[in-house]
Amino acid sequence: MPGSEQAIHVLEARAERRHQRRDFFKFAVATAAIGAGGLTLAERAQAQAATAPSEADILNFALNLEYLEAQFYSFAVNGAGLPANQLTGTQTRGEAVGARKANLTDRAVIQYAREIAADEAAHVDSLRRALSTSAVAQPAIDLSTAVFTAAATAAGIDLSNSGGIFDPYANDDNFLLAAYIFEDVGVTAYKGGSPLLSSPDIIDAAAGILAAEAFHAGIIRGALYRRGVEVPIVRTNADKISDARDLLDGTTTSAGPPIRVADDDQGISPVQTQFGTTSNFVPTDENGIVFSRTPEQVHNIAYLTRNQATSGGFFPNGTNNPNAALRRSGAN
Repeated sequence: MPGSEQAIHVLEARAERRHQRRDFFKFAVATAAIGAGGLTLAERAQAQAATAPSEADILNFALNLEYLEAQFYSFAVNGAGLPANQLTGTQTRGEAVGARKANLTDRAVIQYAREIAADEAAHVDSLRRALSTSAVAQPAIDLSTAVFTAAATAAGIDLSNSGGIFDPYANDDNFLLAAYIFEDVGVTAYKGGSPLLSSPDIIDAAAGILAAEAFHAGIIRGALYRRGVEVPIVRTNADKISDARDLLDGTTTSAGPPIRVADDDQGISPVQTQFGTTSNFVPTDENGIVFSRTPEQVHNIAYLTRNQATSGGFFPNGTNNPNAALRRSGAN
């Protein structure tokens, strides 16, 4: 069954969202996580010694995600992708297909898109410089309407008024929702990788990129929230995307079907806090901390499936990750 169909099947059968957010660190090592933050220091050192990828592996994992984001924004803003000299490297190089210039009319959204596009291209460049000859090439990336439609359908977004199609390049609202699919994933992926970095220069660079990605996510979430005040369906659809990500990144077990653990990924609808009703620009837990995602969880979302897929969704041939510690068994 194709990955998108698997996601649709699972999401149609989803149970009521759990209200208690999971403690990521309880199962980080068991799910081949990059980070093991909640373990004792001794346990963490032991786990890292046994399973930790190198810093180059971690940066290459990040580079795969940056290729995806940079190409999406580059096409949406300029109608063209990254230059060829930013796409070479080890592993098999693929092309980014299916994208085009977005029909953006909101002047604020246009400026947001331009700024983020420039930042993402710079992230690709900086990671490639840091990795030097160890940088992986861009994998094949599918940014077509068909893949975004599969993602939107999996999230339960009503597409009856658009002929069953979700076109991320059609208008400002669709563009923001498409960007929302990626942005929160990037932030949580960087946070998940941070505990295993040790070089001060690499930590500084990764922290800087994480901060930039967090700003980007805040921009997109804020723009959707603002738009959702005028058009509630926009906010509703953003919440549905959040629900879908939360289900797709659930842990898997070798002895049974995937298990949804809890409700980490949060939408943008207002929430009740000790200070009253507030916006929800930042998806934090009760301690005010944003959660982490493992490489497997990121792959689940990017491939649009919770199963043991090796490719699919936005990466039709899988990601270019040379270290097996960054992959589920048999995956790219």
